[in-house]
Amino acid sequence: MVTVRELAKVVESFRDEMVSTLTELIEVPAIGPDNGGEGELDKALRLQEIIRDWSFDDVVRVDVPDQRAKGGVRPNILAYYYGEAGPESPRLWILTHLDVVPPGDLTKWTVTEPFKPLVREGKIYGRGSEDNGQSMVASLYAVKALMSLGIRPKRTVVLAFVSDEETGSRFGLGWLVKEHPELFRRDDLVLVPDAGNSEGTFIEVAEKSILWFRVKVMGKQVHASMPHLGFNPNNTLLEYVSELSKILREKFSLRDDLYEPPTSTFEPTIWRSTSNAPNIIPSECEVVFDCRVLPNYRLDEILSNAENLAKELEARHGRLVGSEKLPIIKVEIVERLDAPPPTPPDSLIVRLLARAIKELRGKEPKIGGIGGGTFAAYFRRLGIPAVVWSTIDETAHQPNEYSKIENMVEDSKIMAALTMLEEG
Repeated sequence: MVTVRELAKVVESFRDEMVSTLTELIEVPAIGPDNGGEGELDKALRLQEIIRDWSFDDVVRVDVPDQRAKGGVRPNILAYYYGEAGPESPRLWILTHLDVVPPGDLTKWTVTEPFKPLVREGKIYGRGSEDNGQSMVASLYAVKALMSLGIRPKRTVVLAFVSDEETGSRFGLGWLVKEHPELFRRDDLVLVPDAGNSEGTFIEVAEKSILWFRVKVMGKQVHASMPHLGFNPNNTLLEYVSELSKILREKFSLRDDLYEPPTSTFEPTIWRSTSNAPNIIPSECEVVFDCRVLPNYRLDEILSNAENLAKELEARHGRLVGSEKLPIIKVEIVERLDAPPPTPPDSLIVRLLARAIKELRGKEPKIGGIGGGTFAAYFRRLGIPAVVWSTIDETAHQPNEYSKIENMVEDSKIMAALTMLEEG
């Protein structure tokens, strides 16, 4: 019987090939249409070509229609490597995503261009290297190590490479869960390697609810030297943001040290107005709030406070401008994700991952929650235990994004161990 450490040595032997595979995948942009790109088709085709001669028992591509994307589809690939008992073996899912975020300000990319990967000093630079290419490649070579030894794992491994993670998963995992619930079993184990820490010791079992909402204030455009002839919505919006921030922090102040940070957060992010000159009072302005809310609170409560304040400020500052009473304040939901119950810290997937980390790294894992949103939420809603874990330097979405080669290889060893460890 092959031991976990013997399996880790086989993964180590693939180090150079893993680097080559990651650079090959980085070269193919996979920016979703919501972010101005063509989608993930080219990258999915490249991935299919890479694994074409591998010994997967089944590789299924599920294309979700999206006429905005290249080929009119958003591809999702499921690669199955059966366990000892064949298709009926218990299963371990490892989910990564094909899509990447846009490069952002190109002048900030000082090491290399976003889609021209560069290997330097133990790191692979390029957009999508850490988010989520590192884990894609790690999961692939965890399974290739099993294949090269000609052994079957304790659990069938399902490698899922899905689209649209960066902009809501409507064409990725969310679609699969809704349209193909038969793909999933209640006794599945799920690993989502899409967050973590630099030591590879943080096992995420809980996420906060996510609410993005836009507050739009309508006034009347006039010359800035004649404000009495119009209505400046900026003044109302500034007051709104200040008061709402205070209200939300005070009303929803519960602390839970399972999460980092341990409190709910309510942050104004995007500001816009219709003014395009310093001497024009805009007719409209808006702000977007990003709220990460502990599961103890209902998102409807947050929205109710936002809407009540809007009505209060309309009444407080309302006056007729011509025939129209201003300001008009609207609250619109941009994105909403209500947090499911956490994965129990004593669930099998948590125990197995903790054992793998201890055995291969000699470190004590930390179990906790985060403010971000990941694929794990979809599984938790189905009652399927899921954990989020990886070893990262948190360069995702930044210029000069990189993946440490060591992190990729060592994470692959942990993933391989997960397929072999026995319950107990």
